[in-house]
Amino acid sequence: MGMPSRQRQSATEGLYQPLAEINVTPLVDVMLVLLIIFMVTAPLLAKGVKVNLPQATTAMPLNQKDPIVVTVGKEGKVALGADEIAIESLIENIRVMMGEDRGRVVHIRGDTEAVYGEVVAVMDRLATNGITHIAIMTNSRSKTGPATKGAAGRAPAHLGAPPAPAPAAAPAGAAK
Repeated sequence: MGMPSRQRQSATEGLYQPLAEINVTPLVDVMLVLLIIFMVTAPLLAKGVKVNLPQATTAMPLNQKDPIVVTVGKEGKVALGADEIAIESLIENIRVMMGEDRGRVVHIRGDTEAVYGEVVAVMDRLATNGITHIAIMTNSRSKTGPATKGAAGRAPAHLGAPPAPAPAAAPAGAAK
């Protein structure tokens, strides 16, 4: 192996030349460890009370930036957001959260195993105290076919008027 004439230098000068390459292996190792840490901890950061939502295929998602969520668990306990509260203090806490915006929608989440009367009692308590923009949260994943999904697979069903039925097709042979 011969060296080109320009590179013939003394043996000591060639030993301490700077290396112009970056070793990315430690960087990749650190990034993979961080990725695993975030993948493990991200599900733990989700707030709220875990409930099993009922299925609904016709639920229409609402465009709400910061909803107020009331949860009725299967034991009948009521939670506002992630905090369990007494039913007596529900209205005043919701009014504090609403502030001046009385048109905000309150989402009701009821477990499928919760007593139906308890969910209706929460809705009735809200309605009698002037909170009339109420939506029921359902799970929009259907076992029979695809449905539109809201955020995280949940879509609140708005308690407004039902959608107008589709116009009937004209009978065969009818004049246009």
